[in-house]
Amino acid sequence: MDNFFSKIGELFSTPEYIESLLHGFLLTMQVSYFAILIGIVLGTIIALVDTARPSKWMKIPKFICKLYVGIIRGTPMALQLFIMFFVIFAVKGFPSIITAIIAFGLNSAAYTAEVIRGGILSVDPGQTEAGLALGLSRFTIFMKIVAPQAIKNIIPALGNEIITVIKETAIVSMVGMYDLNMAAKDIGSGQNMASYLVPMFVAALFYLATIYLITFIVKRIEKGLRRSDLRAEE
Repeated sequence: MDNFFSKIGELFSTPEYIESLLHGFLLTMQVSYFAILIGIVLGTIIALVDTARPSKWMKIPKFICKLYVGIIRGTPMALQLFIMFFVIFAVKGFPSIITAIIAFGLNSAAYTAEVIRGGILSVDPGQTEAGLALGLSRFTIFMKIVAPQAIKNIIPALGNEIITVIKETAIVSMVGMYDLNMAAKDIGSGQNMASYLVPMFVAALFYLATIYLITFIVKRIEKGLRRSDLRAEE
């Protein structure tokens, strides 16, 4: 145990180790941030298409969206990442970080779409009918009545999806990217450290700190929304 803590002290007191971990952590956060952004934007579009009123013009878009979500959710993230790296973007010189962002963004979009779709469908259809009876347009009803309630309903699930994306990015080391996991592995294989336990433990702390921060933010948003509901009822 004394050796374990001494190794932790050595890791934090060695500039090159800290630099490696921070470099890996930065790449992990970059991939996660932009993938989540793509996931939310594309997922919202897919959800809106999927929940749109049936019409002959929407049949093909709805089919494409359902097929996309089904394929992405039905195949492993690692396989999707390999296809992106070694098939679709197997171009010499193409930035690996862009490939990773696209891969994780497209994957996240499928799950985010289902989260948003569930939030929209959770709103009582009677409210839309009431809005139409009052002469409101469907766009106004969606923006003023449906969307605010749907957002409140999806916050917890969306927070979980964000956390999932951050943890899933750990597999980018499988395609040679220098993320937090690769940095920990690199430090552990070094002559001075000569042990994977300590750097992997420290990498886990980085992940835990990030996840707890996101969890805290999501819970604060939930509490704020609940307080606004209580004030509205009063």
